[in-house]
Order: sequence, then C-alpha cells, then structure tokens
Amino acid sequence: MSKLAVFDFDSTLMDGETIDFFAEVLGLKKEVEAITERAMAGELDFYASLIERVSLLKGLPSSKVEEICASLPMMKGSVEVVAGLKEKGYTVVCFSGGFRDATKPACQKLGIDADFSNFLHADENGILTGAVGGEMMYSDAKGDMIIRLQALLGIDRSNTLVVGDGANDLSMFAHADRRVAFCAKPILKEAATHCVDVKDLREILKIV
Repeated sequence: MSKLAVFDFDSTLMDGETIDFFAEVLGLKKEVEAITERAMAGELDFYASLIERVSLLKGLPSSKVEEICASLPMMKGSVEVVAGLKEKGYTVVCFSGGFRDATKPACQKLGIDADFSNFLHADENGILTGAVGGEMMYSDAKGDMIIRLQALLGIDRSNTLVVGDGANDLSMFAHADRRVAFCAKPILKEAATHCVDVKDLREILKIV
C-alpha cells in the first residue's frame, strides 16, 4: 500500500531558517528572526509575516542566494530518515513556506520526490526586488496541498505522516493520522500525535 510522508523544510529537514541566513548578509538577521519566531509561534499571520520578511531582502543578489542555499546545514538524520521511509514504501515530499532556491537542491541531495515552496522575485540584473510568490504563501497552503496530493496518489490520512515545527504546519496536521512535532513550538505540539524534542530526524523511524 502506498504511503505519504510530508516534511517541512526550515528547522525540520534543514537546521535553521533559510531567510535568516539571507538576512544575516544584509545585517538584518535579528530583525527577521524576531518576525519568524512570532510567525512560527502562531502570533502573526503567516502571509503577512512572509511579505514583511521578504521585503527586507530587497537588494540581495540572486548569486548570493544561490551560494547560501548550496551550503545550508541539513538536520541530523535527514539522509537516513528519507531513505528509511522510502524503504517502508513512502513517497516523501517537502512543503516549505520558504523558498525554492533552498528546497530544490536540498531535496535533490536527499532523494525527496517533490518539493513545494515559494519563489523570490529578482529583477533583470539578478537583484532581489523584495517580492515573493508561490504555492506556500498562506497559513492554510500546506493543508490544501496535502489534500490534493492524497487525491492524486490515492492515499488517505491513515497512511499519511507529517513532520513540522511551526504554526504554518497546522493545516497539514489536520489531514494526517501520524503527526510529528519536531523540536516544535507549543502550538504545534498540541496538535501532534508524537513529539520529537532532540535534533535527530532518525527518531521518526521509531514512530513508523
């Protein structure tokens, strides 16, 4: 029987927040971190927080984005958990409220089947404009996408595993029977069936 595993990217598959790495180059890490923290805790609307944070990246060269994304630190156990789930018959997918510049190369390295995320807009000179678009812009985007994937793959919630850390993962948690809060905010732990509080994704293989 087919099964589906969906992972968040930032602070789940990857050890950190991609946008914080970008902001650090511009000297705006603390400012962006503060907004991210409140959004992941459910204190801010995800869409509004994403627009605000990306606007602060205006002027960053796309070449710098690519350079940073090529060397993002993967979470301990990320390679093993993907391989282990595939051995158990799972299709493994990544949903990210972050950016394709980061998810695409990381998911290719990890052997993840598909990634869904957002796109940073750059001008004709390859400089970020501060605008963003994509399929994971809203707080309910992950829930909407997981319903469509389940229908496409013929998989129901009883054969679906979701793993995340923040409030914008709540919408996908609503459509899976196995819900893992990974080093997560309290708001997500409340909706989880399992909590992993150590930074090692291999712990998930004990759950499945």
